[in-house]
Amino acid sequence: MGILDNKVALVTGAGSGIGLAIAESYAKEGAKVIVSDINEEHGKQAVEKIKSDGGEAAFVKADTSKAEEVEALIKSTVQIYGRLDIACNNAGIGGEQKLTGEYGLDSWRKVLNVNLDGVFYGCKYQLEQMEKNGGGVIVNIASIHGTVAAPLSSAYTASKHAVVGLTKNIGAEYGQRNIRCNAVGPAYIETPLLESASGDMKEALVAKHPMGRLGTSQEVAELVLFLSSDKASFMTGGYYLVDGGYTAV
Repeated sequence: MGILDNKVALVTGAGSGIGLAIAESYAKEGAKVIVSDINEEHGKQAVEKIKSDGGEAAFVKADTSKAEEVEALIKSTVQIYGRLDIACNNAGIGGEQKLTGEYGLDSWRKVLNVNLDGVFYGCKYQLEQMEKNGGGVIVNIASIHGTVAAPLSSAYTASKHAVVGLTKNIGAEYGQRNIRCNAVGPAYIETPLLESASGDMKEALVAKHPMGRLGTSQEVAELVLFLSSDKASFMTGGYYLVDGGYTAV
């Protein structure tokens, strides 16, 4: 038996990287998983991979920066599997690299639309559904930059700090309603987003981690899985790092 048997879980940005690893981990532990992504090809491939490994999953396309699409995503989840027990708001983008005073207005808005508004929309409609269920769990993917700066990425840093604050508020507001909400702060992870980075850039990133390497998507997924399960039944409103010591220095 898996620790998520008979649960229905939703993961946004689940077509690749950390989101895919989370969706796969949920499925391996017995959950029925809704894989959501803006990239339909990647999302459907993720579903096929989960199914080939013996899990149960379905794909629903959604742009998390649009409230109406997120609302429709939650409705589709319930139509497909009957309920929503677990949600992981993972979808996010990095944005341009510029000093704060030179940061483009459109670029700022785009990052905040996805990284903050998208997480808020997810939480809003997930909370509504979970209250109907009588409870549930939300895990928001923040970043180490929810607690430390990312120079030249002010929009990203601001959005991830805000996700941590939003998570704390939900934890405080919904604790007595049997809904838990926590945030996870990964450091730099070996994902497709970093594959295009130059060798020098990757070496510089590795050097920031006392463990001497980047993390893996599966290492993040293990923490998310724990927080999503009853093993974390007395944990809410928290922000948990998986960072190879990045923020310790």
